[in-house]
Parts: sequence; structure tokens; C-alpha cells
Amino acid sequence: MLYLCKPITTSYDSQMTQKIRIKDIAARAGVSVGTVDRVLHNRPNVSPPAREKVEKALKEMNYQPNMYASALAYNRSYSFYFIMPKHASEAYWEEIEEGANRACEARRDFHIDVQMLYYKRFEDDTFIEAYEQCLAKHPDGVIIVPSSLDITRQFTNQLHELNIPFVMLDSYMPDLKPLSFYGQDSFCSGYFAAKMLMLIASGSSEIMIMKQMKDGKVASKQQDNREVGFRHYMHDHFPNVKIEVVNLPLEEEKTTYDDILEDYFTSHPKTHHCITFCSKAHIVGEFLLRTNRRDIQIMGYDMVQKNANCLREGSISFLIAQHAYMQGYYCVEALFMAIVLKKKVAPVNYMPIEILIKENVDFYQRTMI
Repeated sequence: MLYLCKPITTSYDSQMTQKIRIKDIAARAGVSVGTVDRVLHNRPNVSPPAREKVEKALKEMNYQPNMYASALAYNRSYSFYFIMPKHASEAYWEEIEEGANRACEARRDFHIDVQMLYYKRFEDDTFIEAYEQCLAKHPDGVIIVPSSLDITRQFTNQLHELNIPFVMLDSYMPDLKPLSFYGQDSFCSGYFAAKMLMLIASGSSEIMIMKQMKDGKVASKQQDNREVGFRHYMHDHFPNVKIEVVNLPLEEEKTTYDDILEDYFTSHPKTHHCITFCSKAHIVGEFLLRTNRRDIQIMGYDMVQKNANCLREGSISFLIAQHAYMQGYYCVEALFMAIVLKKKVAPVNYMPIEILIKENVDFYQRTMI
């Protein structure tokens, strides 16, 4: 006897739990067993009236195919590639990797493998090198932390031509038509950050934004959008507060950063609150602790250990967390659901905007999985 799914409860003829057989569907629809098989597997040579009868019977019988069993029975392997910025001990990207690897482990029965490829921020040739290496491996699916829009489009156009699904993480670029996106709503996140900051800085006459830029650009579109949201809130609610910008160039020595910050805070005695839209608030936080400036605080993003330490010591006022581990996990899971189980996945998945302070940072859960 051929069974196509696990036992389910159905209202068809009785309320008892039973297995729906292919011949039961054929009898219900008044067609042959072969016709039902062709409809179930989306094969050709089925007339529209016959297909309509089968689909009606399936709906009436509450038929649910066992995609897990089918995928396992197929017994093939799946190769996913994850293209992300190169990093050393920056916990934000490390946790994304850990989440992706955990998802791979959770689906090990389906022979899923996730390979990491890295590129350097602001160096387009390294992104191109990474995606060319990816394409040469003929992946089943790809996860992308995007570079600039134009360079990323070169890659995603090829993925579309090859019918390779891809998920985007960190920065949302809807024009590239990804299968799915995981990350915060960056505009709302920046707007929220301004609202939280001004709860403690409402009497300030100036706020400093710390950036890390190269050739006048920050590392991601997400950071740009956070700043847009921040400035939008400030324009609407605190238009008289002056916003200063300090650039701490990427990959410089600590002494260089110290000189820039010393010069700024010496010449701006009215600055008592700062914000950055990247995960490097600890650069300013550690400087404030070393120089014993207890009347100044910075707000930043991401639950990296150095940020958490500054939060506990009082030089960082707030952190906005976004569950990096979960993002990595869910990106792999989205590819699994779409490619292996042939299920639809949500095109946009915004992560929670969570506020961390000294009193709750030790209770922050890395994962809810």
C-alpha cells in the first residue's frame, strides 16, 4: 500500500484519524490514480477539469504532503554559501556565524553544508573575488551581507540567471529581489535610538555622532538608514540641538583615535551625549573611562563584549541589540525551507529592536532558539 503522508485528522467521511492514500484521493475526485500522481508532483499532461477535481478533493480531505519525509527519502546533499565581511574578534559577525552553523547542525539529517566566504569592507575586488568563488562551486543557495548596491547587483543578477535563491542579511536592498531578508528596520531603529537617547539628553544643546568612514562612506547601507531615522526624529522633536560628526577612520591605531577624541571633547565642552550607528561604541566608551570623563556617555549598537563592558562601567548609556545569532540561524533556515522543503518563506523579516542598559545586560539571552 502506498502512503503519501503522515496520519492526519480529517472530516472526510469520519472524524477518526486515518492515512490518506492516493487511491482515496482518486476515488474522491473521480479520476485515475495516475492523474492524482501527476497533480501531486506537478507533472504535465493533466487536463484543466481533471486538475480542478483533484485539487478540490485535496482541499476537502485536508491533504498535507509530508515534505520532511519526501526530502529525507530523496537523500541528496545541499550546499549553501554565506558571503560576509572579514572579521577577527568582532562578536557581532561571530555570533551570526555561530547561528548559521547551529542551523546547519539542526538540519544535519538533510545533509546541509554551509561554507563561509569573506570580503573586506570598502574593497570591491574582495567582494567580487568572494562571489566568483561562490559561483564556481555551483551552490544551491546563498546568504549575502551586501557590499555596495551596484557591486552586489552584479552578483545577484547572476544568481537570478542561474535560478539560485539568495537571502540578504544586515542591509535590505529590495531592488535586488532576494528570496528573503533578515535584519532590523534600520530607519525605525535609528528613530527609536534618538527617542531613547533624548530621554536622558533632552537638556543638551549638542549631540555628537561618531562614525567610522572611508572615502566619506560608512560600512553599510544599514548604518546610513539608521542615521536618517535618527536625524528625522531630531528634526521633528529637537530641531535646536546641534549635531556634530566625528570620524574615526577605519583600521587606525588606538592612539590616533585618542588624539581625535581628545581634540573633540576639549573643544566641545557642551557635548555630554554621543551616538554611533555601528558596533564600535566601545572605542569612545573606553576612551571616556581611560580619561575619567564621567559626565559623557555614548549610545551604540550590538551586544559585543567590549560594548557590554563599557555599559557596565557607565561610559555607554544604551545599546540596541538585534540578535545576531538568530539572524544567522534564520537565514540558513529560510534557504532550507525554500530549497529543501519547497515551502514559501516571508520576504521581509525584521528583527526586534531591543534596548540594553547596565541593569539588564547580564540577562540578555543570545538566542531564543
